[in-house]
Amino acid sequence: MDTSIQIGPTGKKLLSLTVKNAAPAPAGSGHALEVSEGLDRVIEALAEPRGASDIHSVVVDFHSVVERVRVRYGTFCCPCAVAEGSGPALESSVRHFGGAEPVDRPAPGTGSGRKGLKNDALGMFSSVAMGLASTGPAYSLAATLGIIVAGVGLQAPIVTMLAFIPMLLVACAYRELNASNADCGTTFTWATRTFGPRTGWMGGWGLIVANIIVMASLAEIAATYGFRLVGLDGLAENRLWTTVAGIVWIAVLTVICYVGIEFSSAVQRWLLCLEVVMLILFAVAALVRVYTSPPATAIHVSASWFNPFEVPSATALTSGILAGVFIYWGWDTSFAVNEETVNSTCVPGRAAVMSTVLLLILYGLVSTSAQAFAGVGASGIGLGNTHNSDNVFSGLGNAVFGSDGTGLLLSRLLILMVLTSALASAETTILPLARTVFSMAVHKAVPARFARVHRRFLTPTWGTVGMGAVSIALLVLLKSFSQNVLADSIDSVGLAIAFQYGLTGFACVWYHRKVLTRSARDLVFKGVLPGLGGLIMLLLFLYATFVVYAKPGYGMTSVDLPLIGRTGGVTVLGLGALLLGLLLMPLVTRGHAVALKLQRSLLPGRLPPHAAVDAASRYLPADSGSGVGGDWYDVIPLSGTRVGLVVGDVLGHGLRAAATMGRLRTGVRVLARLDLSPDELLSRLDDLVEQTAHERGAGQGLGNLRPQADEALGVTCLYAVYDPVSGKCSLARAGESVLVVVEPHTGVVGHPELPPGPPLGVGGLPYQSTDLELPPGSLVALFTGGLLQAADDRDAGLAQLSQVLADHRASLEKLCDRAVAALLPGVVDEDATLLIARTRLLDRNQFTQWELPPDPAAVATIRTAVSKQLRDWGLEDLTFASELIVSELVTNAIRYVGGPIQVRLIRDRNLICEVSDTGHTTPNLRHAANDDEGGRGLFIIAQMTHHWGTRYTPTGKTIWTEQDLPPADGQ
Repeated sequence: MDTSIQIGPTGKKLLSLTVKNAAPAPAGSGHALEVSEGLDRVIEALAEPRGASDIHSVVVDFHSVVERVRVRYGTFCCPCAVAEGSGPALESSVRHFGGAEPVDRPAPGTGSGRKGLKNDALGMFSSVAMGLASTGPAYSLAATLGIIVAGVGLQAPIVTMLAFIPMLLVACAYRELNASNADCGTTFTWATRTFGPRTGWMGGWGLIVANIIVMASLAEIAATYGFRLVGLDGLAENRLWTTVAGIVWIAVLTVICYVGIEFSSAVQRWLLCLEVVMLILFAVAALVRVYTSPPATAIHVSASWFNPFEVPSATALTSGILAGVFIYWGWDTSFAVNEETVNSTCVPGRAAVMSTVLLLILYGLVSTSAQAFAGVGASGIGLGNTHNSDNVFSGLGNAVFGSDGTGLLLSRLLILMVLTSALASAETTILPLARTVFSMAVHKAVPARFARVHRRFLTPTWGTVGMGAVSIALLVLLKSFSQNVLADSIDSVGLAIAFQYGLTGFACVWYHRKVLTRSARDLVFKGVLPGLGGLIMLLLFLYATFVVYAKPGYGMTSVDLPLIGRTGGVTVLGLGALLLGLLLMPLVTRGHAVALKLQRSLLPGRLPPHAAVDAASRYLPADSGSGVGGDWYDVIPLSGTRVGLVVGDVLGHGLRAAATMGRLRTGVRVLARLDLSPDELLSRLDDLVEQTAHERGAGQGLGNLRPQADEALGVTCLYAVYDPVSGKCSLARAGESVLVVVEPHTGVVGHPELPPGPPLGVGGLPYQSTDLELPPGSLVALFTGGLLQAADDRDAGLAQLSQVLADHRASLEKLCDRAVAALLPGVVDEDATLLIARTRLLDRNQFTQWELPPDPAAVATIRTAVSKQLRDWGLEDLTFASELIVSELVTNAIRYVGGPIQVRLIRDRNLICEVSDTGHTTPNLRHAANDDEGGRGLFIIAQMTHHWGTRYTPTGKTIWTEQDLPPADGQ
């Protein structure tokens, strides 16, 4: 419902209230009436001349109701209000309920396709265009072809084409990883899931470094060619004006990326079409000139150009391939926009492979035609001329097309081609950069401010604007220092590229390691090809870092390093940028590491052996900082050889959720030791949660109506108590927890219907217990919702789990492993917990019980019976203490309660003595005074036993004691 109320004018005041509820609470829940009544009270408070404190109180009450409904039913209930002319006090009271709605909002989810970006906005053509445009074919060739020719000579075309091979191999890795998890974080997300948050952070950092540095370069190129296009060659050489123009270009492209992916895609398509048409036109015209009216530098195409063995040396070949790798970089933009692409798991992979193949054809054609026309000479228009190495097209335009009429126009269009190439590449650099930072923020690897999405455009707001601002700052910084530093920074990008691509290749192999033997295709495309791609990138990275770029004569700068000596500035800048990420990594990954460590320390180290059940468990933390948090499980020994089984799930993630989980787990263990029934335990736990939330919100002032978030509100929990003597299991749940039970004889899997109960801290219906009869050998599975996160829906997930548990005779450890493998084969966005128990019944020889009348003569009878039973069990050493315990407890039952009495002895890992009666009064342990005639019985019992306590039953109470068994012979 959307309700808008305006109240006024009252004097000079105008009050308005808007309540938006996209999914109102169920009418039959009782909360719909609460919301309606609360809204009425808010309206009355705004309409009547009340003080700010009164309005504050009413609004807070209404917010509490709305919050309970939201947590209980998962509805989006967003109350908003604006107050005009009502004074600061009232404005502070209602500001939480609206004011001006911000243009952006936090990402609604962490999983692929659930972050709030615009789904299905791009098709295959747009995705291919993104991949091609991001490489900037014209700009890349203009800046790199001369360098390759200088190193390998006439074999430049084959070296340019050979650089395609590692890119194709890495593209296979991207495609396979994207098919498993189409996340816009790409390398960051995949490396995090494969190797952990630290490695994932470094992968994301490598991508950020490369893109930001390239943005500075592309902005300068766009500024320079923009001036040349309009004939302002003097400004093109001026550092100040190129910096200003570069800033303007970055700002314009940032705005284009900000206003929507579809608009960005449309701009890309037009820019790319102009670029590709001009490249093909240039290549065809150059080849025609070579064979019709060749210039003095022209040479005919030869087969030796395509023979890599003609390259002068292995060093020259490696250097050429390293330079060639740069011109293919950028096709992975198709994956960075995967969450906004139709069929996000398939289309980006196909588009990326298609992009690299089209680049291979385009680069092969243009490099061959340019070399045939201009030759490889070191003067004039020759590609080996170092004065033209930063832009080989600068002198080729007039030479190929001529300088008159149409030729002049085409020459200008060639300059425009490089300009549009740089602009298209810059724009498609902002897109993956913003989305990588956005994904990192969603997964809590960078500040959460960057995880905001524009409400209308559905684009990352802070990610886009922030990265644009950082690119401008870096451009100004580098241009302020020296043009040489900027040039070497651009060269160092190759190291970040090789690092990022190599990491992705290895991540693909390790991520899919368990399925490589499933088929030949899996082995080749998920193992061999990505592994080779990663290995080649690793070798290129090492060779470039420590051989090529480390030479003092390479590049424009060099640095005298302690203990090492003079080193090339490219190596220093490239490694320095990556090492900076290594230094920042502990700061940004500490939250995930601490939360995970705290989470694991608060969970059971190992499940204790118990006579009632065999148990096994699995806890899978989320692969990133966004998910680690509040799942827990426990197996709690209770009195009378009973056992408590519990799983719970705390809302929220991170350190606070882990701490909340520890608090609740401790609360459950304490309450369980009081032998409370499951429904009463959950009620007490609910009281604890509400009290804690109230205490946290007690200090809120008028200006801060929103209570501090408490992850304990809305916790789901399933608690079960199993008795191995009777075979009964009593259960109660808070939230939507599900139980799976497997019948031991037939293997039939069932999902018993449990009484509904609200999540903890929400309020609502009282909790209820239900009893199940479990034959010995029954399987009982308790789990949190995270276990089913990868399934299409809950029913599909339960069907998968049931299929695994149908093989109920397998070991519990194997069942846990199979369940995790089937339900969570890869992506873990939320914590997942699974607890499986196989029930037992105590052997009849392990316990015995007697029914006694409320007659004092029965005391002697039960002492004799207990003594005989202990002799039969070989526990004569415990006879005296046990007779005293039984005598005291039975006497108290006869004296103070009356009615039938039951005595039970259980021999397990200790000796348990239970005395049950129809009374409901708990005996209290106290120190008797010297002149007291009674009150010493329980004190004596407490001294002679290891534990003792009281639990209530439907018919009365049971007082129990536990004594340690005497050590066996030889121990």
